[in-house]
Amino acid sequence: MITVIQNIKINTKDNELIPQEIRINNGRIEAIGDQVSTQDATLIDGQGCVALPGFVDVHVHFREPGFEAKETIKTGALSAAMGGFTTVCAMPNTNPVIDSKETLERVNAIARRDACVNVLSYAAITKGLRSQELTDFEALKEAGCFALTNDGVGVQEAGVMYRAMLEAKRVGLPLVAHTEDDSLLFGGVMHEGIQNKKLGLPGMLGLTESTQIARDILLAKKTGVHYHVCHVSDEDSVEMIRLGKKMGVHVSAEVTPHHLLLVDEDIKEDDANYKMNPPLRSKRDQNALIKGLLDGTLDFIATDHAPHTHEEKSGGFMTSPFGIVGLETAFPLMYSYFVKPGVMTLHQLIEFMSTKPAQTFGLDCGVLEVGAVCDMVLVDLNQKSALEAPKGSKSSNTPFIGTTVYGTIKKTFVKGSCVYES
Repeated sequence: MITVIQNIKINTKDNELIPQEIRINNGRIEAIGDQVSTQDATLIDGQGCVALPGFVDVHVHFREPGFEAKETIKTGALSAAMGGFTTVCAMPNTNPVIDSKETLERVNAIARRDACVNVLSYAAITKGLRSQELTDFEALKEAGCFALTNDGVGVQEAGVMYRAMLEAKRVGLPLVAHTEDDSLLFGGVMHEGIQNKKLGLPGMLGLTESTQIARDILLAKKTGVHYHVCHVSDEDSVEMIRLGKKMGVHVSAEVTPHHLLLVDEDIKEDDANYKMNPPLRSKRDQNALIKGLLDGTLDFIATDHAPHTHEEKSGGFMTSPFGIVGLETAFPLMYSYFVKPGVMTLHQLIEFMSTKPAQTFGLDCGVLEVGAVCDMVLVDLNQKSALEAPKGSKSSNTPFIGTTVYGTIKKTFVKGSCVYES
């Protein structure tokens, strides 16, 4: 099938928007130019939108199997498409945990059947996420494992993490870490600072994150594994990653939109839509995250899309689960509050949301160029709106509902086929 997208603009490396057309043949981009051949092609009017490479999110929770009331692979993938994401990587903290070849194959089969976007699956580092016995990395890789992680909990034992890194290096899989030392949690539910005391809520130290990163940086230096840090939130964590890169460690790291946009002082009441792990931290931490992203210490943006039911999130900080949804809100929020004010360019944002996550994990996506797979999103950058509750996801646990934004996703294409149209 041949398709030509007309009446669109392309964002150049010089951050210019130029009118172009795109010819797609058999799922790949065949030509980009002022006027491409329309022979044998179906024509699509891009309505003046900007064409961008489909966004890539290496950190989502789709909850299937086991927690389908929160999200399924089908609804999570639809939410991704509605947010302009064409490749997403789903975490293994499901029920059962994705810690065996059989469970991984089952989940991958569901994704092939139900998902309208590309869904890659992680597998657990340890059985049951219990930081004790390693899973069979080689068998999991053969079954289609994207990378290894115990996301949701930190690997508590240094010796277990060391052996995991050696084995991950041997089989050629990235090791992705949720860094959290349980012995430093002390029952905390939000950042340890001034605001948690005003609200009468127990605090979470940044040390619980940064100390495990420091440990793992040294282990990764010794083992040579590709070590990736999830959802960095703390100033000292940024410094540890910066030091690791200076030491030549193969370390990469991600930051979420909510940690870039919000701080603990934004939590004015006991509203669990602001409860996530790691928590919203101080203004100083937020500034370190922004600086770290812009200077390359932090490699890219990932949403940590974590859906929960309304009932679960209605209990306040002490009883509600951690996490917020983010797939449908990430681009308009980042564009509105970072690109429009001039903190970063549109080209930089696309690198952080498409190109760099794909490059970091060696994925065949994240670019809009001749010969590439046509995973693409058309965006109206000028359309102003108030964020509504997510429509693709089963869940709506986010504090951003009602926020004024620019940048509406109009169409999302996966392998050249339109999978979402607003």
